[in-house]
Amino acid sequence: MVRLSVIIPVYNEAGTISQLLARVAAQGSGAMQIEVIAVDDASTDGTSTLLQAARSDGVQVIRHPARRGKGAAIRAGLPRATGDLVIIQDADLEYDPADYGRLVAAALDHGAPVVYGSRILGSNRSSYLRYYYGGRLVTWVFNALYGGRLTDLTTCYKLFRRDVLASLPLRCEGFEFCPEVTALLARRGVAIHEVPISYHPRSIEEGKKIRWRDGLTAIATLFRLRWRRAVR
Repeated sequence: MVRLSVIIPVYNEAGTISQLLARVAAQGSGAMQIEVIAVDDASTDGTSTLLQAARSDGVQVIRHPARRGKGAAIRAGLPRATGDLVIIQDADLEYDPADYGRLVAAALDHGAPVVYGSRILGSNRSSYLRYYYGGRLVTWVFNALYGGRLTDLTTCYKLFRRDVLASLPLRCEGFEFCPEVTALLARRGVAIHEVPISYHPRSIEEGKKIRWRDGLTAIATLFRLRWRRAVR
């Protein structure tokens, strides 16, 4: 039996959060036990009410009184995690929790401390070209700076052995969680295994929140951490 902690940063996802939580809960069968930690980043659209109702289904809910960002939400949820493994789950429906088994199997079968779900390795429809190429650029910069061989640094699905993630000196507040955690792992020499996942991109009209400025922040984060002395 493996226990998987799912940290879900949430901001204004009233249209998807209930369905997403149901999909996550459906993975908790057989040899995998699911623990769900939802961090409400000061939502204003009814998400908070839906999350409070989900407490009766065993969902742990943390609410930020003011909006701080995805990275801050993940860091707030991490101390609550008790699973052997931790995965990050966006609150929309772009990523399918049915892929959990594939990531967990890679961690167990290969003894991998970290597994990323790659949209590039899978046969998926691309998001807007600027998002697709922006993600590829950030990944290329990481590989060039850190000697990596990743295909998809900006993927949401990042699975960690809990002790590995908890040991990292994370300071991120926003979407720079992805480059920060990946850079810190690389500086420590922690191998990252990738597996293909499914991906169902949504449009800006449907609520996609990341913007071009976040790509610039990601690249700046990679450069900043490449030569920072204290990373342990």
